Amino acid sequence: MLTRRSLIAASLLVAAKPAFAQAPAASDPVFILTAIYTRAAKGKGEGGAAFVTENKAAKAKYLSKALVALWAKADAHTPKGDVGPIDFDPVTNSQEPDVKSFKVDAEKTEADKAKLAVTITGHRNDRKPADQIVRYDFVLEAGSWKIDDIKGSSDGEAWSIRKMLTDSLKN
Repeated sequence: MLTRRSLIAASLLVAAKPAFAQAPAASDPVFILTAIYTRAAKGKGEGGAAFVTENKAAKAKYLSKALVALWAKADAHTPKGDVGPIDFDPVTNSQEPDVKSFKVDAEKTEADKAKLAVTITGHRNDRKPADQIVRYDFVLEAGSWKIDDIKGSSDGEAWSIRKMLTDSLKN
């Protein structure tokens, strides 16, 4: 059975197909997601994208300052020996990544924020269509685009990294 975390992990593991005919700039959110998913989809697409959140340096590279701070606060709130509030790969929407290909679509772009969707196709066909889409909120910080939230669904149940981290602080 796939968990919310396994669905998140699987969503990052896709082969890249940019949404635009022109190559996006290196600082563009489309470029960032294309690079992440291309790396995650190497091999048979089972490698995942845990590299985005594996340590403080990686989080600082990809995530907004506010999201990094919230994540650190949630991790500090986790009892010693317990699994943290995010125990799956949110980029691939899975604990068992499966990314064959992906498509990045810019849904809304403003001067300092953007919303993008990544549709992931796996080697297996065991996910609901809605669970194959991972949405990203980006913010512009000091001239660089950073991920401010990741959203998706698992077995049709919606999830958000921000909400999961915030909810973990209530326990």
